[in-house]
Amino acid sequence: MYQGQSVWVRALDEAGVCELCFDRQGEAINKFDDRTVDELRQAVAVLAGHAGLRGVLISSAKEVFIVGADITEFGDKFSQPAELIAAGVAHSNTVFVALEDLPVPTVVAINGFALGGGLELALAGSLRAMSSTAQVGVPEVKLGLFPGFGGTVRLSRLAGPAVACEWVTTGRSQSADAALAAGVVNLVVAPDSLRGAALGLLRQAMNGEVDWAAQQQRKRDPVPLSAAERAVIFDAALAQTVPLSARQQPAAQRAVQMMAEAASLDRSRALALEARVFGEVACTQAARSLVQAFLNEQVIKRLSRRHAQAAAPVRHAAVLGAGIMGGGIAYTSALRGVPVRMKDVRQPALDLGMGEAAKQLARLVKNGRLKQERANGVLGAITPQTDHSGFDAVDCVIEAIVENLGIKQQVLADLENRVAPGTLIASNTSSLRIDDLAQAMQRPENFVGLHFFNPVHMMPLVEVVRGSRSSDAAVSTAVGYAVAMGKTPIVVSDCPGFLVNRVLTAYMRGFLQLVADGADFVQVDRAMEAFGWPMGPAYLEDVVGMDTGSHVSDVISAGYPERMPRIERDALRLMASEGRYGQKNGIGFYRYETDAQGKPRRSPAPDTPALLARLQPHGLYPFTDAEIVDRMMLPMIVEAAHALEEGVVGTPAELDTALQLGLGFPAYAGGPLQYADWLGLAEVVARCDRLSPTLGAA
Repeated sequence: MYQGQSVWVRALDEAGVCELCFDRQGEAINKFDDRTVDELRQAVAVLAGHAGLRGVLISSAKEVFIVGADITEFGDKFSQPAELIAAGVAHSNTVFVALEDLPVPTVVAINGFALGGGLELALAGSLRAMSSTAQVGVPEVKLGLFPGFGGTVRLSRLAGPAVACEWVTTGRSQSADAALAAGVVNLVVAPDSLRGAALGLLRQAMNGEVDWAAQQQRKRDPVPLSAAERAVIFDAALAQTVPLSARQQPAAQRAVQMMAEAASLDRSRALALEARVFGEVACTQAARSLVQAFLNEQVIKRLSRRHAQAAAPVRHAAVLGAGIMGGGIAYTSALRGVPVRMKDVRQPALDLGMGEAAKQLARLVKNGRLKQERANGVLGAITPQTDHSGFDAVDCVIEAIVENLGIKQQVLADLENRVAPGTLIASNTSSLRIDDLAQAMQRPENFVGLHFFNPVHMMPLVEVVRGSRSSDAAVSTAVGYAVAMGKTPIVVSDCPGFLVNRVLTAYMRGFLQLVADGADFVQVDRAMEAFGWPMGPAYLEDVVGMDTGSHVSDVISAGYPERMPRIERDALRLMASEGRYGQKNGIGFYRYETDAQGKPRRSPAPDTPALLARLQPHGLYPFTDAEIVDRMMLPMIVEAAHALEEGVVGTPAELDTALQLGLGFPAYAGGPLQYADWLGLAEVVARCDRLSPTLGAA
């Protein structure tokens, strides 16, 4: 009857029954791209013109139903004005309406995943049968959007506005049982029984045993609640979105506000409203940045797959240097199936490393994410030792000892004699040049940087640092191992601070200069947290440690003396000289005490303002929050541009992703380069010109 590249329609053996099947050729999944929507339009037209049609089964030939829209098409679409975006959505919606208005019952068989547009398609059907192992949801809010194919309208009418608001604003996937309880699906069955059950439900509808027409009419009418009842539900839902600021995540708030207005409208007007507001939200900074972040992730996955083709497998690994960092690396490797030897000359350091691994495993067991037997096996895959036994049989050694150039050089040169000639050797250094470390090595082609971020079990980023003599094979193997550990590797060139710490230093210099110029550090923290950073710069330095932060700053300043010279009135050096190292000893910019759960709790340190006054000859200055943001963010943008221009990182996608994953760069702003694009080149230059006396050389 109809055969497209993504959709086909066939008559089944039962008289008057047809099947509309999503079956994307050449791919393992179904997704909604422009082609699929066009083919669906043609398929529905074929069904509408079939004189003897009595019912339609809607199915998928894949292991999943439909995973959602093709996000790779969003970039071009969302660069249009809001009115054109809304018009495009409204045009696509006519297909869903045509399906919904077929004069016969339609039953959707949901298998695997029906997400985003996949669930919206299912909601347009008369009835829905769902596999007990399947999941449904509308995750668009994670991209700064909300459902645009009628999902907010139909979900509000089928499941009620409270459920619709929860599903839309959280974006969480829902189980079959949850979908059944919410009234989103009519039947849940075992996976093997799905097709038969869906056909059975269709027969019941065709025979008049199930009032499918009433189900369809329900979606055309306003939500059957009084104005007062609607107000209670939507006001409560809107209150839940308040923590998500209107700037950082407007989609959730706008969706609730739109659904509240649409609840009193019929389907036609409600869909028009949904399309209009969707177009507006798609043009927000958050939507464009979050969509770009998703596309950036796809770029990095493709690059990682390319490296994987040339990577040697890492089946056994070793970590040189234990403690919290070494233990975290060993735990992460063992958890992902690569056994590890963890060597340290100090037994207390080994105990600390094993304790870190045991703590993380206990957390997983407590949260129900790991069985105790499996946890025992992971811990048993880490071999603590004080010698190099077994190092000749490992495929990779990660050095994670003290951050001292001379000691590292000596240890690395000795290590080469204890491993097989082709073994990958990687340093977890955060501040020392890979080329400097490689000077004493006989096989520098086997040596790279593998910079994990702390805490290792939480931070997804790993910088794979290519030295001038690192081989392509070594880099690819390091990337492959990082991926095997569940990390996101970004390949960067060797330079002071690599990528993340180098760009971070420019940001932190903005903070130090602000303090020297009279800024209140508490106001700076508040302003940057309001901008979207997980913590302000003063709090961040307390967490990192003044000695560590000061050391990294000195390394970067030495590497870029013209652009990032040492700041004369440096709050980090002052704090360190006063023995205020931050959380590690309970006092820094703030004071810290350990709570009942063993976590450091921050409180004001009353003597900090007087201490910082030594650096502020003109006293405090009343900076605005906007001035603070610019003086922090512009140096970061400029340094990121330098790093990209110098080839420290290969693509803007990798740079922005590294800053998001490594530093927690605000997701709605997308990364320093995406943020600069949003502001526009002319605006960035104008702001830099205004602040040039405080920004230093660019």
